[in-house]
Amino acid sequence: MVGDHIVMQDARATAIIGAMIGVPARANMLAALVGGQALTATELALHAGVTQQTESSHLKKMIDTGLLKVEKQGRHRYFRLANARVAEALEPLAHLVPATPVVHKKPSKLLSELRASRMCYDHMAGVLGVTVADALTDKGYIIADDTDFTATPAGEAFFADLGLDLAALRTTRRHFARRCLDWSERRSHVGGALGAGLADAFLKNGWIARQSGTRKVTVTEAGENALMDRFGLG
Repeated sequence: MVGDHIVMQDARATAIIGAMIGVPARANMLAALVGGQALTATELALHAGVTQQTESSHLKKMIDTGLLKVEKQGRHRYFRLANARVAEALEPLAHLVPATPVVHKKPSKLLSELRASRMCYDHMAGVLGVTVADALTDKGYIIADDTDFTATPAGEAFFADLGLDLAALRTTRRHFARRCLDWSERRSHVGGALGAGLADAFLKNGWIARQSGTRKVTVTEAGENALMDRFGLG
């Protein structure tokens, strides 16, 4: 029966993906790539804590499964997530882990920084991402349903003023404005094509700056002014 076939296909896909991300070394590589940057095999081996020989086997399996892709630039090969859908599937997995406090002698500096402002593949996350989503909602620029945000007429004008081409964003093969549940804040930030467009505008305007080699972003002085003037955040 058709229904049984679909269930079997879903179960097979879940088993394959589970096998891929269930290995700590591969999970660490994927986590390093969720920020959207491309990394070399050597860099990924360092993130995974494995030898380069072992890392090559892991990378091949993830490429064959469709989780990663490789790009060549001269003599170098760079690995990145295959597409935004992979990142959008990986980020919410943190919510499946019970929220049991982990006791450390000192909080992780990197974790604190990522919580404040970071990239979730190609859109803003952490306190910054959630705060921007809340401001857009409070101003009536977006409204939320169970899974997505929708731009209102006022929002359409606001985003156009930021330089976003909403018509073009709607033609992409991904959700227009996904409600992406933030793993640290437990509230939604704006994902999908609109979230990527917003992050791109923030970067191009110099409102945020990426820290090389990490998912961390820093809000600049110009960004603080923009958040006050355009988003009403004091």
